[in-house]
Amino acid sequence: MVFNGVGVCNVTTGERAQFVTPVRLAAPAGTTLLWWCSLAYAPGNADLTDWLSDNERARMQRFGHETLRTRYLMGRASLRWVLAQTMGVTPEAVPIERGPRGRPQLPGMMDVDFNVSHTAEVALIGVSREARIGVDIERADRMIQSSGLARRILTDRERAALPANDDAIRRRILRLWTCKEALAKATGDAMSAPFGRLDIATDPALKLVDGPPPYDPRDFELFAAGVPDGYLATVALWRRYNAGSKLTATRLHAEREAQRKA
Repeated sequence: MVFNGVGVCNVTTGERAQFVTPVRLAAPAGTTLLWWCSLAYAPGNADLTDWLSDNERARMQRFGHETLRTRYLMGRASLRWVLAQTMGVTPEAVPIERGPRGRPQLPGMMDVDFNVSHTAEVALIGVSREARIGVDIERADRMIQSSGLARRILTDRERAALPANDDAIRRRILRLWTCKEALAKATGDAMSAPFGRLDIATDPALKLVDGPPPYDPRDFELFAAGVPDGYLATVALWRRYNAGSKLTATRLHAEREAQRKA
């Protein structure tokens, strides 16, 4: 099913905004799909608010600025459009719910997982039938406090492997951050993940080298997403979660508690 040429209404003025159909990117692996989405405003002639659930519309209204409301609406519409392609339904019929620890999921569809990341006026959506997925995207020109961030989120080995050039250091840290954030989104840890203990290799390819439970390198794959110039993005696949030895939220919590007490 394809829903082209549809738009979204400006929440405050009633002016319509064009919905730009997400663009499919090169697949990083197997049945894992990536979609590139524009969240920017453009004149149009339709309304997407009907695609959203009551809770999504209420959340949209809580944003204090029209730009943020429009980006949220365009991003949520893009996600529903992508998932509708997967499920063979209309976007408004996609049953998104909050799973354990608030991670969005499709109820009753354990063989399909999805994740979203956005920066400014673009978003990256990942959908996988083979693993639990996490994605993260950053602008390649984003300025950061390299020394402080390196102390907080990098391992000793990662810091020792940083290049000599200041801008190369900045880009390496951004790449490592997208890796760690994608891993954390795959597990559902989000910002509580042990970023400083997730050891990532970048050469010859992205790879989780070491980490505390549940970050077993044997269970994760990392891929540099083929996004447009000016951006860095990483995809993490957690294959253990979708295998016969699935980790429940309770078991994950127990493993983390045991690790902290060790």
